[in-house]
Amino acid sequence: MTFFPLRRESRRFFYVIVVAKFATFATMELNNDFVGQMRSLLPAAECDALIDALSHTRPEVSVRVNVARGAAVPTGAQRVPWCEQGFYVGGERPQFTFDTDFQSGLYYVQDASSMFISHVIQSLVHEPVAYLDLCAAPGGKTTAALGALPAGSLVVANEIVPNRARILVDNVARQGSPFCLVSNNAPQAFAPLKEAFDVVATDVPCSGEGMMRKDATAVEQWTPQLVDQCAARQREILDAVWPSLKSGGLLVYSTCTFNRNENEEMVDYLVNEYGAKPVEVKVQPDWGILPALQSSHPCYRFMPHATRGEGLFMCVLRKPGHSKLGDAVLKPSAKRRGKQSGKVAAIPAEAKKWVSGDLKLSITPNGTVVASPAQWQPLIEELKGSLSLIHSGTAVCTVKGRKLVPEPELAWSQSLAKGAFATVEVDYASAIAYLRGESITLPADAPRGYCLVTHRLAPLGFVNNLGSRANNLFPKPLRIISHDTPSVEPIVLQ
Repeated sequence: MTFFPLRRESRRFFYVIVVAKFATFATMELNNDFVGQMRSLLPAAECDALIDALSHTRPEVSVRVNVARGAAVPTGAQRVPWCEQGFYVGGERPQFTFDTDFQSGLYYVQDASSMFISHVIQSLVHEPVAYLDLCAAPGGKTTAALGALPAGSLVVANEIVPNRARILVDNVARQGSPFCLVSNNAPQAFAPLKEAFDVVATDVPCSGEGMMRKDATAVEQWTPQLVDQCAARQREILDAVWPSLKSGGLLVYSTCTFNRNENEEMVDYLVNEYGAKPVEVKVQPDWGILPALQSSHPCYRFMPHATRGEGLFMCVLRKPGHSKLGDAVLKPSAKRRGKQSGKVAAIPAEAKKWVSGDLKLSITPNGTVVASPAQWQPLIEELKGSLSLIHSGTAVCTVKGRKLVPEPELAWSQSLAKGAFATVEVDYASAIAYLRGESITLPADAPRGYCLVTHRLAPLGFVNNLGSRANNLFPKPLRIISHDTPSVEPIVLQ
């Protein structure tokens, strides 16, 4: 979830510091204007329960496993009821940074409420689709969508802030799917892409009331003026992206806030302005999800006094029209029809052996070979001409003269060909040293050349084994900075 005023300015900040950011807990005093707002919306007893939950209870900790990479919910774990891949982590918040399963993308730390997107998708989408996640960073709902959508679906994840977009790329890469592109664009860039997407998810920037239990900054920055500013920005975003949704397609609108201005009133705006039709999603009464406030529309409210998770509002709306989901076809624009970009470098034969599946390999001007789904090439080519794509599939390798250097994300990819690289299993101390970018010593019998380093059989990345030493190829921006290794290895996926 993202709320309006905050910006991540460092990729390192996200991977190392954010784990500690939510680790402490203290009671907090809420803004009187905020409390007054909630008293005007909720019955007295329910408002008291909400204020008490925000002020005096700990946030829930939950993770979602990456089934496509072979991970599974541990036996006996407390499952998130609306997401079969999610479970709650009891006790103190684990040191996720030092869990090699986290570093290799076998699970994603995500608030349980946000996992509701998985239930929505699995309830309403039954054919492969073109899916746009418009406000996607840091990637929780994007990676959840990748795990929930029918096989063969294409996901385009967009983020307007460049540094946050890079974080999004890293999290998508760890997911391991070649069916995900990442763009760095303002919402207005999508308006010319008429009816390009079957489903558009808009987890719009908001005032962040639902994050107050989790982040003191949300409390400090809240004002009634911020609510009004966010609501105006949300209408701009919806106006910009609406043309890119196909007739009959689904728009998923969500925020991490409680007020009606940014929630039910925004649904009313879509209904009145565009003729959108709210769609019901079946839920179980014991999930504790609350209905819309002062509205008859099927909306879904997660509030920490009633549900096990942080604040979330979600509504699904269908665009008028009768097209079938999965039929979105974007015709090449006149300016790109028949246009060639000049001589295209040949794809090295060895690179083709490193991946498997129905993928098309292409090569960028800087020599990086990228694998993307063959069946989506017409749409991908059009998007390349219309958007700033910073990730257009799985980066396989970079051509350097006569040599091919494997890209880090190939290690985590679901498309990595079996047996493409020798695998070297290392102990925990060596795994953490590797993730810090340090040199590690491989067994004497390890083959020379590029090897895939694993711990607990999960791939961490590549080294180039020269015999006397092994060059560490783990990317610098993702390296663990802290040198305080836990005395006991944290293992979330027991």
